[in-house]
Amino acid sequence: SALLVLKGRQDEYGATLGLVTSIDLSTNSLTGEIPKEIARLVELRSLNLSGNLLTGNIPDNIGNMKLMESLDLSMNRLNGEIPLSLSNLNFLNHFNVSYNNLTGQIPTSTQLQSFENLSYMGNHLCGPPLTKNCTSKSIPTDIANNGSSNEGSKVNWLYVSIVLGFVMGF
Repeated sequence: SALLVLKGRQDEYGATLGLVTSIDLSTNSLTGEIPKEIARLVELRSLNLSGNLLTGNIPDNIGNMKLMESLDLSMNRLNGEIPLSLSNLNFLNHFNVSYNNLTGQIPTSTQLQSFENLSYMGNHLCGPPLTKNCTSKSIPTDIANNGSSNEGSKVNWLYVSIVLGFVMGF
């Protein structure tokens, strides 16, 4: 088992961590990258990491979380492209990556292209469902504004991922 202490609250997790279906760590001033180990939570249906200070790429293996219904990574500092593997999330009915620093073409799949433009705004993305076409010479002009500062307690995402890794047994 693992003991997780956040904001003075102690929670002990054992084998039940693999059964977690929803995680909401929105607006917690989390820093660092999203750990690829999060995809080991195979029962996860909802992941909300919005409104933090997360950086780096969206882990490609999140596309292996076949039961995912809601994924909100908006208002962070994520960069790179939207992983093609997210096209595998057939049950996804809420998706938001707005206001990051993502670039490139939105992967072509029925799921990802069924979401509204608002899910993608504030990035450097192109292709359907956006009206900005992808060309080899142009870069989308939809630029993120991530200059706001978030007050509150700082939680280092590294520590959270270490606890998750310890509990999952790797």
